[in-house]
Amino acid sequence: MGYANSDRGAAAPMAVKILIAGGFGVGKTTLVGAVSEVPPLRTEEYLTHASVGVDDLEGVSGKATTTVALDFGRITINKRLVLYLFGTPGQERFWFMWNDLVNGALGAVVLVDTRRLEVSFASIDFFESRGIPFVVGVNCFHGVRDRTQEEVRKALDLDPQVPLVLCDARDRAAGRDVLLALVDHLMAARSGTTPRPAV
Repeated sequence: MGYANSDRGAAAPMAVKILIAGGFGVGKTTLVGAVSEVPPLRTEEYLTHASVGVDDLEGVSGKATTTVALDFGRITINKRLVLYLFGTPGQERFWFMWNDLVNGALGAVVLVDTRRLEVSFASIDFFESRGIPFVVGVNCFHGVRDRTQEEVRKALDLDPQVPLVLCDARDRAAGRDVLLALVDHLMAARSGTTPRPAV
């Protein structure tokens, strides 16, 4: 039986998996929601008394929810390429999930908050130890840029080849720029060239 508008001969789009990682409360869920073309899948739950003494709310005292599994979003680049975004949970008690989430990932974005840089050390160590290319997105909450790129790079002890991009995770265009920096970084790594600097 034939189909008038069959796409059976068309090649399926290439799927690229990208992780959005970082510490607790740095803006991962916000970034996925800002850039996803579909309503993102979220696994957020309200913080309860059970998290007291477990989740460090210093610097994010207004945070009421947290990701307990993952965030998921999608961006269709064209008919041949689709990006799937997987936001990782930030709390240490959920880090065991990262080993599953990283399977098949082409690269990652590590979001950092300059008020609490230390909460993103584990993410950077995770990707460095597995040889997974990543870029760092400095989430400038409310447009506040209280540290220079050089200061952030030094504090995180970043390899000079790792791109660092200032952004606002709430802004779609800024999120797009972070993802483009990652794509440039991946392409440069593949071709053996140096990626152009991202600002």
